[in-house]
Amino acid sequence: MPVKQVDYCTTIVKAGRAGEAAEALAALRKAGVNLLAFTGFPTSGGKAQLDFVAENLAGVRRVGRTQGWRLSAPKKAFLVQGSDAVGACHKQLRKLAKEGINVTAADAVTAGRGRWAMILWVKQRDYARAARALGAR
Repeated sequence: MPVKQVDYCTTIVKAGRAGEAAEALAALRKAGVNLLAFTGFPTSGGKAQLDFVAENLAGVRRVGRTQGWRLSAPKKAFLVQGSDAVGACHKQLRKLAKEGINVTAADAVTAGRGRWAMILWVKQRDYARAARALGAR
């Protein structure tokens, strides 16, 4: 199961306004920016965080400047893809647990046709150890 090291950046938007994520994704689409993964979730104070995972963050940053987004510094995560099977997520998370590495967050989905994917985050200070444990490239 290939595990890929990926870059991402985040922005904070107003959570109570319908369409914030759709507008952000529309701007990226219009600029031809292809995302590997996207996630959004509520934070505190009526805000939400949007995470943009891309092969190359330059396109995200370019769109962010034109849209007036306050993007975070680049960060690292892992993208796991493979054939769907019972326990597929468990195998990857177990590798990190064995090394004493805490997972900050993980989102996994089936992609249909027997495929699945997971994006997972660890503390940046643990990233190099996690990459070794996962056999990430």
